Amino acid sequence: MAETKNQQGFVFAGKKRSSTGQDGGDDFIVASKKSMLSTGLPSIWEDPAASLASARHEFGEHGGVNMSIEASATFTVMEPETMRRMFSGELGPDRDFFIYSRHFNPTVLNLGRQMAALEGTEAAYCTASGMSAISSVLLQLCSSGGHVVASRTLYGGTHALLTHFLPRACNITTTFVDINDHEMVKNAVVEGQTKVLYFESMSNPTLTVANIPDLSRIAHDKGVKVVVDNTFAPMVLSPARLGADVVVHSISKFISGGADIIAGAVCGPANLVNSMMDLQHGALMLLGPTMNAKVAFELSERIPHLALRMKEHCHRAMVYATKMKKLGLKVIYPGLEDHPQHELLKSMANKEYGFGGLLCIDMETEEKANRLMNHLQNCTQFGFMAVSLGYYETLMSCSGSSTSSELNDEEQALAGISPGLVRMSVGFAGTLAQKWSQFEKAFSRLQDSELYKN
Repeated sequence: MAETKNQQGFVFAGKKRSSTGQDGGDDFIVASKKSMLSTGLPSIWEDPAASLASARHEFGEHGGVNMSIEASATFTVMEPETMRRMFSGELGPDRDFFIYSRHFNPTVLNLGRQMAALEGTEAAYCTASGMSAISSVLLQLCSSGGHVVASRTLYGGTHALLTHFLPRACNITTTFVDINDHEMVKNAVVEGQTKVLYFESMSNPTLTVANIPDLSRIAHDKGVKVVVDNTFAPMVLSPARLGADVVVHSISKFISGGADIIAGAVCGPANLVNSMMDLQHGALMLLGPTMNAKVAFELSERIPHLALRMKEHCHRAMVYATKMKKLGLKVIYPGLEDHPQHELLKSMANKEYGFGGLLCIDMETEEKANRLMNHLQNCTQFGFMAVSLGYYETLMSCSGSSTSSELNDEEQALAGISPGLVRMSVGFAGTLAQKWSQFEKAFSRLQDSELYKN
């Protein structure tokens, strides 16, 4: 169904548009081809929640307050010649013409507009997973013989992609650097060969905060694109507004919030996102990491309350980190004043969202880390031993033997990952006092054990 717009800027379902353009005139939303995925955001950045609220709202086909789910895999046309015009690129989703849902789907496109609003980018395209978003961007920006400079502290799957898969399958190599050593970053760039500087806004699992403005200037001075994974800090940081060219997400985490969906997103300039959907050369088009429209609908209903959820995740993480430190634990959290990038994060972060919803406890050895997590889950029900993050319950894992296990011992040491590092995604279930009491009881039991004393 095509969409019509009233004077308030709301979008309603309308009649199928004719390819002759005779039946809608200016009453239809028609973007230029250059901006066909654009959100139409103002040039001056605002709070991400305000930006989301300013994005257009799509109503359902029959006036429902929620948009309809377009579950079709293929789409019909009104005139025979329209099919040829669509395949030639003359008509497209910017004018409400759809061919096949691997190309574009109205429900998925709506989620893309929300993600672009969230990150303050011209456009966004949503994918079947975070890893598909990352790999598609890198394959679009790099050709055979290309080179990437990347932080050596990355999610294990991304590290494996850069270390093993891309060199073997695509002849794309990577130099890993300490992302906070800017001279090292500069020296790693190979003129004419390096295409991408890749890092996480807040690193997995060590919670190192990247200086996005300075790193972006370094890369751009050398003609290199900056790709930032913002999975750990939605709402908290807006990398594109700090200088990054492309922002990628695993939507499965905080944005979903339910630990029940696998999804990803690429947010960036409209020309890049559109090029990724090119019929002959687009990585998204040809690799086909297509998001299901029903998943897109689910996610679009969760994004409006992401700001509230993130504020509570971050608030509790700050409270827990402060209290854990007073117990004598070695706590890593960017909100603590002794964190090396505390002031940097304060200078970059969006106001009122805190310092992130994750913290780490360094128990030094894997055995002690496992004992702590066992007490927290099985004795006091403080949280769950599970990978991933952004769930309403607290999730805990020993990173070195789980989500960072793709890195060998030397790589983990260089990344600053202790064998006993417990990554904790702080949930908001229960009252804060109730959950803290559960932590204290578990920690007290651990202290009483002989293993901890030794």
